[in-house]
Amino acid sequence: MSRCAHICLMADYNQWMNAKVYAAAASLAPGELQRERGAFFGSLLATLNHVMVGDTLWLQRYAKHPAGFPLLDPIRAITPPASLTQPLFAAEDFAAMHAHRLWLDQLIIDWAASITENDLDHLLDYRNSKGPNRREFFSLLMHFFNHQTHHRGQASTLLSQAGVDIGDTDLLFRIPNHIAD
Repeated sequence: MSRCAHICLMADYNQWMNAKVYAAAASLAPGELQRERGAFFGSLLATLNHVMVGDTLWLQRYAKHPAGFPLLDPIRAITPPASLTQPLFAAEDFAAMHAHRLWLDQLIIDWAASITENDLDHLLDYRNSKGPNRREFFSLLMHFFNHQTHHRGQASTLLSQAGVDIGDTDLLFRIPNHIAD
């Protein structure tokens, strides 16, 4: 599998898993999304918010790649979150947060399909809370998807604690099986 195909696989996995997590979260009783559960970000809502903040910040950094990535124009128009924990939506408006997640995941799918092999070896300059950085774009993309997976793992644990099973979560279920039936 090429690196570009792997990026598209990870974008697909991200969308698939977010659909499962958000559907499960929407089934919780009122107040359960915001309930403190002792997780790194406290609640399920705060954990899901952090993933969305991280995705937004990284996509805004990726938009500065010399390739331009016109598909990221909508993300350029969003005011960057001021912190990794800044709430992007009111706690009472999970439906709006879910709708934004659906939009963001489709944007990631479409953008991932536009990335070329030539784009991947570029050293991307960006700034975070620790200062200036310059890293290989492909490795930064792998960090992006790994970050999502890491925190969705936390979210699935929080859902399990709330009595909700989201089912299979392994990337394996999204990797094409080449055995003929």
